[in-house]
Amino acid sequence: MADYPSWLQPLLDAVAAARPEDISRFLPPAGGGRPSAVLILFGEGPAGPDLLLIQRAATMNSHAGQPAFPGGAEDPGDGGPAGTALREAAEEVGLDPAGVRVLAVLPVLHIPVSGFDVTPVLAWWHTPHAVVPVSVGEVAAVERVPLAELTDPANRCLVHSPSGFQSPGFAVRGMLVWGFTAFVLDRVLELGGWSRPWDRTVLRSL
Repeated sequence: MADYPSWLQPLLDAVAAARPEDISRFLPPAGGGRPSAVLILFGEGPAGPDLLLIQRAATMNSHAGQPAFPGGAEDPGDGGPAGTALREAAEEVGLDPAGVRVLAVLPVLHIPVSGFDVTPVLAWWHTPHAVVPVSVGEVAAVERVPLAELTDPANRCLVHSPSGFQSPGFAVRGMLVWGFTAFVLDRVLELGGWSRPWDRTVLRSL
């Protein structure tokens, strides 16, 4: 018997056969980038299934003020992407790795603006606890966002940046999720079978 909820099984079945281009259009260049990982952490709270998101501090050199999954650059001794993702989440929001089960490691993706090669790590938060910004120089806020809010068509949009870049968007909990995180989140919701049709003519500018 699986020690994670049955509602996660369709996603795990889908990502088992996923190619990098099924997750994001940003793929690692031939020369590679700096290895990193992010934690896509699913839990279940009073409002049902949810996902942990952070908002980066406005003072950061890159991705300042941007909502994201917990994560960061690989350190020696991490032992792979899962170790990196869990260590970063512990440092950023105080997550206890003992309460998390890693379920899958997705294909390596790329963030062109920062040069990171990013491995998304899917995990189940079987023993949740309170989390808060620990590294305040990096994290301004932490939210457990219900999947019902992320998939609500009223919270979906397309986001335009001043540079002309366009991405899916999620307007939830006072945050506008866009860019790399939104691309990955959009695909994860689709692969999990949770997406609902939304109006792609709704535009928001950064």
